[in-house]
Amino acid sequence: MSVPHPVITIDGPAASGKSSIARLVAQRLGFTYVNTGNMYRAMTWAVLQAGVDPQDAEAVRAAAAGIGIESPVVEGKTQVCVSGRTLTDAELNSDPVNRAVSFIARVAEVRERLVADQRALGSIGPLVMEGRDIGSVVFPDSPHKIYVDASAEVRASRRSAQGLADQVAERDRLDKERKTSPLVIPEGAVVIDNSHITLDQAVEQVIAALKL
Repeated sequence: MSVPHPVITIDGPAASGKSSIARLVAQRLGFTYVNTGNMYRAMTWAVLQAGVDPQDAEAVRAAAAGIGIESPVVEGKTQVCVSGRTLTDAELNSDPVNRAVSFIARVAEVRERLVADQRALGSIGPLVMEGRDIGSVVFPDSPHKIYVDASAEVRASRRSAQGLADQVAERDRLDKERKTSPLVIPEGAVVIDNSHITLDQAVEQVIAALKL
């Protein structure tokens, strides 16, 4: 699809470091940073607030249809709001949300709706957008694609250090095996292994690979 502004896509599995990298790359370039994972987390938070079982796809589909998600840009990055309420990092990264988000994200209607919202953000200006299907599904024609990876052991250690209890291996399995927009390395993406390099080194590798 054609977009009026450049979009840098940064994909990768949980705890690979893609969010930190994407945020700093956006700052370096003066682009707007978009964390699409927070959009799915906001939907998950709202579904849980409604008392819906996240593993009941039909119930999730019905509940999600009535949930409004907005993504206003504040200080160079998008925030996520549910029906006008801005969610905090603590709410978005709570253990219940961490455990449920992969189940919510595999519901096709949820993905279709949020992908449309993400594509619409392409009209606001140059973006660094990170997630799990940005280069493969949301902006597959972007010439600026990065896939950030790290070993399962390193990623699990990072989540533990953050005080988060979700199982990285299980999230990987759910994200890679879902029928709609599974986690893959996008065609044409530059792969950066972030297991044993510093954040600054990873950002430098991304900037060098983009050739903007």
